[in-house]
Amino acid sequence: MPLRYQLLLFLVLLYGLLAVLLVAVRATHPALFVAGEVGLALSLGLAWHLYRGLLRPVRLIEAGTAALAAQDFSLKFQPVGQPELDRLAAVYNQMLDALRQERISQHEQSVLLERLVAASPAGILLLNFDGQISQANAAAARALGQPAASLPGQPAAALPAPWGPALAALGASQPHTLRLPGGQTYRAVAAHFLDRGFQRRFVVLEELTQEIRAQEKQTYEQLIRLVAHEVNNSIGAVNSLLGSFRHYAPQLTAADRDDFHQGLEVSITRNTQLADFVAAYARLVRLPPPAPHPLDLHQLLRGLGQLLAPQSAALGVAWHWELAAGGAPLWVQADSQQLTQALLNVAKNALEAIGPAGGNVWVRTTAAPPTLSIENDGAPLTPEVSQRLFTPFFSTKPGGQGIGLVLVRDILLAHGFAFRLEAGPGGRTAFSVALGG
Repeated sequence: MPLRYQLLLFLVLLYGLLAVLLVAVRATHPALFVAGEVGLALSLGLAWHLYRGLLRPVRLIEAGTAALAAQDFSLKFQPVGQPELDRLAAVYNQMLDALRQERISQHEQSVLLERLVAASPAGILLLNFDGQISQANAAAARALGQPAASLPGQPAAALPAPWGPALAALGASQPHTLRLPGGQTYRAVAAHFLDRGFQRRFVVLEELTQEIRAQEKQTYEQLIRLVAHEVNNSIGAVNSLLGSFRHYAPQLTAADRDDFHQGLEVSITRNTQLADFVAAYARLVRLPPPAPHPLDLHQLLRGLGQLLAPQSAALGVAWHWELAAGGAPLWVQADSQQLTQALLNVAKNALEAIGPAGGNVWVRTTAAPPTLSIENDGAPLTPEVSQRLFTPFFSTKPGGQGIGLVLVRDILLAHGFAFRLEAGPGGRTAFSVALGG
């Protein structure tokens, strides 16, 4: 029962009892009865005045409680002339001002944080208490290769490889570097924040592609220039001396002359091969900007097929052509020389992955948008190898130079073509290129 009703019940019972007592003495003590009636009327007026005075703080508390329950921090109380109520109203108003200011500050900080997360160039994933993605910004969606609207509700560990396994094994404050099939490199870092007193996890995905490529290029450019300079200078002088030695052949006996000539030719040939070996690295450094022009992609691919036909026949590799529009011309804007070199490296890698056991290569194109896929059923990519693809000087082939895929990467990126090298269905390896920019 509310306090006001309890007070009214008490007053009713009290004055009811007094009224009964006055009625009992009315006949025997008339003067006492009259005095009691006067006193009773005065006390009723005073009780009503006190009752109204006591109700004011109760109503004040009720109004303040209702405002707080409704989170209405705009309600303020005015002084009523009673010191106790005025002090209570002043404390309440001060509390509301503090709550309103704190709420405004939290709202502004929340809006600022949301805008910073949305505009951040780094990908940010907010996880709920069950490890599911509750929020992801646009940069995270690009890194994960999925629409931002499809990410909330997905467990981070269930994302497609390589992201899912990497995020599942990601420890707090332990950065993990991840290389994607498209050549991009990301660093993932996990941390925690407090939400209603409990820890929640978030993951920051920072792209390092441009920084790493710039560092790699600066390093191998300096190394290649140094090696090329020293080797070319030495080889030129050595080959010149070896050529001069031919003039001494007539002075030798007939029995030694053939060995002398053979030794000179082997030395000159090996020196020339060494120069060509270094020149291959030098071409990577001196790669000029592309000069795009309209070219027929299908014609370029047929030319590559004819060029590699003898090697394919020797390995027992069958080529399967699935060209858009029945093989009609497919025009793209690209530098024909550079694109031919890049696709030739990709096709050679496909043949080398198949090896002498024989296999198949599929060449597929689409027209809208223009895309190309070269797929083989050779040895599949392992996760360890996938993480080191497009790394300078890394090769899985005995005697490989480790610059083929780097050259492919640099050519395609210079054209603005997105690409992916990854394991496809059935263990096949597919290299796909989006030639529409």
